[in-house]
Amino acid sequence: MTDTLAIADHIGTLETALTEYAFSLNTVWVLIAAALVFFMQAGFALVEAGFTRSKNTTNILFKNLMDFVIGTIAFWLVGFGIMFGSKNGFWGGLDFFSQNTYRSDMPDLAFLIFQTVFAATAATIVSGAMAERTKFNAYLMYSAIITLVIYPISGHWAWGGGWLSQMAIPFHDFAGSSVVHMVGGMIALIGATVLGPRIGKYDKNGKARAIPGHSITMATLGVFVLWIGWFGFNPGSQLAASGTTNARAISLIFVTTNIAAAGGAFATMLFVWLKYKKPTLSMTLNGALAGLVAVTAGCDAVSPGGAFIIGVLAGILVVLSVEFFDKIAKIDDPVGAISVHGICGAFGTLMVGFFSTSQGIFYGYGAGLLKSQAVGVLSIAAWALAAATVLFLALKYLNGLRVTERIEEEGLDVYEHGESAYNI
Repeated sequence: MTDTLAIADHIGTLETALTEYAFSLNTVWVLIAAALVFFMQAGFALVEAGFTRSKNTTNILFKNLMDFVIGTIAFWLVGFGIMFGSKNGFWGGLDFFSQNTYRSDMPDLAFLIFQTVFAATAATIVSGAMAERTKFNAYLMYSAIITLVIYPISGHWAWGGGWLSQMAIPFHDFAGSSVVHMVGGMIALIGATVLGPRIGKYDKNGKARAIPGHSITMATLGVFVLWIGWFGFNPGSQLAASGTTNARAISLIFVTTNIAAAGGAFATMLFVWLKYKKPTLSMTLNGALAGLVAVTAGCDAVSPGGAFIIGVLAGILVVLSVEFFDKIAKIDDPVGAISVHGICGAFGTLMVGFFSTSQGIFYGYGAGLLKSQAVGVLSIAAWALAAATVLFLALKYLNGLRVTERIEEEGLDVYEHGESAYNI
């Protein structure tokens, strides 16, 4: 009897130790992933600065700093509770300063910081499309509203136990093609439309003119940083690393993420080469980002081959989308954020319905998941577009969105901030 009790105690101690080990490993993995996603802020800053003119570089860099600063405070204060609370299917409720308990498999603070860097990503997407002509104080205001309310509400629908996750076949957006990227892209679409094009973007006949960025080197480094950061963005969304199942899942997600990016870049390069007779680096950089954005929704659910096809299709789609907004819709987006994040985010989310190995049409499972994906894309896009319309029209008439013509022509750096990025 004594031996039996001793063995039972030993087993209980071992189980406790394994549970604590899994808890610690999951926590460390999520915190490392959060750091990688935070590093993406630097990537966005470099891409946006490189694709715009040197006279606005300080302004671009400053905005990318402040959207994380403001996003951190706003999401901690209110946004996190709205997104992950359990009040009802449409919003989570208020939890000021994120005091409630949300997780049992890691500290709530680890989950908070991981979700904070995602919220900041949604906000920073918008700045690129509205670059070179937006008032700095207006930027601070709309960045706060995005992370306080707009992003958390639709995020709750998909990730916080809201109505999209409660459908018969739940909406699947593993790491945020729609929840993060499409939301940012749709808000950017409204912001750029309300703001209007940059001076000189269109001639008197409405023909688009190219306004080259000042540093393709900076933009290229930014894309490399974003590509690295995506290895936290997508695999980190597994929210666990302990055990064989999680290890295999993370490995798959790393591979699908990488292959989609490569497929997107390769397809864009070839498509542009065939269409314009020369391969262009600037568009190919956006092709890599398009592949990354598109695969983010289904990176856990598709095969490497499926991820490659999604990336290739996104790499072609982003070229057509950029041309549409630039030449037909005449919406001035200096960095292609609307196309990369908005259009390719929606596209990638829908593709899960085709390429999911467990529920997709191409694997013989019917259109059930695709219908759920379409409902999710349409509802989240409608919310982002409607909320952004109210937000930007209110800012335009109450505060003003756009700098004066003189400031825009001479550069926002000196007039808005009193300092230039390049003192030569």
